[in-house]
Amino acid sequence: MTARTRQQIGTLRRLPLFLLIWGIASLAMWVPAGYALALDDEDTSRSFFYSGLIGLVIISMVALSMMNRRPKRGTLGQLAVLLATFTILPLFLAIPLHDALGTTSFLNAYFDMVSALTTTGADIFADPSRLSAPLHLWRAQVGWMGGLLMWVAASAILAPLSLGGFEVTAMGEPGRPVSGIAQSEKVDPRGHLLRVAQALLPVYAGLTAVIWLLLVIAGENGLTAVSHAMSVMATSGISPVGGLDGSVSGVTGEAIMFLFLLFALSRLTFSSDTATRGYSRLDKDPEFRIGLMIVFGVSMLLFFRHWVGALEVQEEMDALQGLRALWGGVFTVLSFLSTTGFQSTFWAESQQWSGLGTPGLILMGLALIGGGVATTAGGVKLLRVYSLYLNGAREIDRLIHPSSVSGASAKNRRIQRDGAFIAWVFLMLFAITLASYSMILAAMGLGFEQAMVVTVAMLSTTGPLIETASEIPIRLVELGAGAKLVLCAGMVIGRLDTLAIIALLTPSLWRS
Repeated sequence: MTARTRQQIGTLRRLPLFLLIWGIASLAMWVPAGYALALDDEDTSRSFFYSGLIGLVIISMVALSMMNRRPKRGTLGQLAVLLATFTILPLFLAIPLHDALGTTSFLNAYFDMVSALTTTGADIFADPSRLSAPLHLWRAQVGWMGGLLMWVAASAILAPLSLGGFEVTAMGEPGRPVSGIAQSEKVDPRGHLLRVAQALLPVYAGLTAVIWLLLVIAGENGLTAVSHAMSVMATSGISPVGGLDGSVSGVTGEAIMFLFLLFALSRLTFSSDTATRGYSRLDKDPEFRIGLMIVFGVSMLLFFRHWVGALEVQEEMDALQGLRALWGGVFTVLSFLSTTGFQSTFWAESQQWSGLGTPGLILMGLALIGGGVATTAGGVKLLRVYSLYLNGAREIDRLIHPSSVSGASAKNRRIQRDGAFIAWVFLMLFAITLASYSMILAAMGLGFEQAMVVTVAMLSTTGPLIETASEIPIRLVELGAGAKLVLCAGMVIGRLDTLAIIALLTPSLWRS
């Protein structure tokens, strides 16, 4: 690396973090621009190309004006940048979408970009044929970038602040920086952020490329393959063909996606302040183990439910049909537990086999539980569920033997005591937010069931749940402007976690 190159990198590092993210988003617009040009869709290509160019020009002008200024830095400030990215940046991301589509309002385009960037994947455009191929690629690409942002932020921002599920095992208080790698860089904590990004980007992009290649080998269309690959890694559930029903790779493609959805159940963290780093083996990791227990336990319950239903209607027992129903349950359960929201092509077949309807309440519960800490999945997080389980088991032991001493390891003792307390606080805040949003949406004209389904989908970042869990179709495009803005705020809260929002609203945390 030459001295000039190092100087240029140093100049970029001095820029505000939000400008760097904005610049990456501007450059990313040229990908669908080139794709549209290859398809001879010149109007769409111009929309994306000029939007990205305008973004780069504005960033360059702001960068020149701030060249001699050293911006304030801090891990808490990076959390504020993360909030701004999910609320302000979609205004810019929606410009080419609104201009290229031309048949929707800017608010709908903004809602769609917030949904994609937060990896919620709520389809405000119910008909996939309404969007052109470059627009589908852009939606999947924005979701993929949002997943990468959360993957990096989990280790570089949320972990040092003991947020995002890390508070369960952290030694520090939630929202306050703790001793660690990022804390040692008081002059420029973004150095840790950039190193984490450099370490995770090749892994994230490489896994996406592997899924894409395997889906293409399985016979999937190129655009559908890359969109589903991005959606699986980001757990966004965005599809250019309306889900797996429009896919042509069949059970082979589902098996490929199933293997990579397991990444959303657990991922060893990079924080030295978490007890989970002691679980170096995946089979010893509590999140992965409890996640597999939920997947296969719920799948077997659903299978026997359909099997008993088939017996009641005296349906002919078919082993192959039974295996299809079992696979449909296993894949769909993992998909909703990881907050991706893809349905197996055999999910509907299992319902037809038994004559039973969609167990929407079960899917909502899976989405609320969510995936692992430091993953792209949303929800409450498996580590919090595990800490509450340890605390509950210990309390039952104390009811039987009041003077007993816990035989758990040092890591688990901290989780079942202090970790369970903060996990319970988060659960109560989550429940209050859930109830409040349901009441607000009900006051805006939605029915109770619809308001509850939409609220769970937003706070758990599982957009496909809106079409799956409710018997009455919910058309997001028909909601009022106020309801759409409320849902946008709910998606941001669900993506960042309630504790992170409270940390940003606490003035005492900013005085230092």
